Amino acid sequence: MRQRIAASLTLALALLAGGTARAADAGSGAASGDVLPFPIQTKTLANGLRVVVIPYDSPGIVAYVTVVRTGSRDEVEPGHSGYAHFFEHMMFRGTKKHSQDNYNDILKGMGADSNANTSDDRTLYYIIGPSAQLETMFDVESDRFENLDYTEPAFRTEAGAILGEYAKNASSPFLPLDEKMRDTAFTRHTYKHTTIGFLADVKNMPNEYQYSRNFFKRFYRPENAILEIVGDVKPEAVFGLAEKYYGNWQKGYQAPAVQPEPAPNGGPKTARLDWPQPTEPYLALAYRTPAFAPDRDWAAYAVLEQLLFAESAPLYQELVVDKQWVDFVQGDSDPHRDPFLFQILARVHGNELVPQVKAAIQQALLEVQTKPVDAQRLSRVKSHLRYSFATGLDSPRRVAFEVARMLWLTGDVNDVNRYWQQIEQVTPEDVQRVARQTFQERGMTEVTVEHAAAAAPAKQQGGAR
Repeated sequence: MRQRIAASLTLALALLAGGTARAADAGSGAASGDVLPFPIQTKTLANGLRVVVIPYDSPGIVAYVTVVRTGSRDEVEPGHSGYAHFFEHMMFRGTKKHSQDNYNDILKGMGADSNANTSDDRTLYYIIGPSAQLETMFDVESDRFENLDYTEPAFRTEAGAILGEYAKNASSPFLPLDEKMRDTAFTRHTYKHTTIGFLADVKNMPNEYQYSRNFFKRFYRPENAILEIVGDVKPEAVFGLAEKYYGNWQKGYQAPAVQPEPAPNGGPKTARLDWPQPTEPYLALAYRTPAFAPDRDWAAYAVLEQLLFAESAPLYQELVVDKQWVDFVQGDSDPHRDPFLFQILARVHGNELVPQVKAAIQQALLEVQTKPVDAQRLSRVKSHLRYSFATGLDSPRRVAFEVARMLWLTGDVNDVNRYWQQIEQVTPEDVQRVARQTFQERGMTEVTVEHAAAAAPAKQQGGAR
């Protein structure tokens, strides 16, 4: 969970010294050491909609975030991948009460910023705007979540736009590499496809109007959504607006039967993607990780990312700075609701260097398993992580997004502080234990991207695998 470093030193020092209030249902008192220092109030409506309110010192500004706990993991029906992402687009198509143009005019009139994005585990919608217009936000947002309405021609138009988005993204190696990695690493779980979906399914979308209507009715229900309001607001006023505008939203969520991925039963899987245009080769390695939980193991993953792949890390210094074998090398544990992957990616300066780069990465992974990390270095890493997180909480948007991450992963806002408490307690033994559990040949997946014409001379030189 990498966070950018902002410029709010005062806030950082306050957070590092300990928070002023603790997140809990219906409010709570102070708790020393909480990294999230804001009072949090929560309420669950009778229909199951959870409402989270975080008063934040941002005079006149509020972040209005809706988390729908449906992403590409929920697309279990064969031939129908990509629909969570599709609804990220369709949700802006309007209703009978507020047409698409009327919705846009309302947001422009209040000077608000509005957008959405989709991942494997959720779809997130947000408005950043004036708190004086909060009731207007409730009006237009509740309407589209309850009463989204679109014609088949509008559906076909948007489906065509998504195919264009796919083509644009596939013009660089990153999307095809992600597709190849997932397709190789997973056999049953829906993480096998990317958020945008399998190409064949995207091409077929224009023919699936009725399926799309059923998808909306199934997943866009109050029990599967969390409303989060952060900024210049009063909790009781927010709860009153939530009851007024969302209270009649009907239940009906149907949880999908997501197939669990079986444990690996063999050695590494490998795949290669031949890129048609000249490109420097990419090397991607992936190792199995468990589903996210705010526990010591996942705290250790946050530490491992920094120990192995920060710019100050020995591996980065060796490959990027000293030997200059790669443009970049990065690693990410990428928390998910179900077991996923710790992924490592490098762009290498030449096909002949790929084996050496792989060997250097695996040597670094071995060392973190066999040599206890220096206690002072571990302390610095943990302080850096906390400082980076704390200083990133510099606006209603940033606070809302960080809290939303935990809401879609676990559904419990209190897990933000629980997770950071675990990071504080990570020991060298924890780092070694989690590294040994994770960085194993069994269950590893390796994918390379190479330009075929460039790879052939490398093989003749004996440099290829």
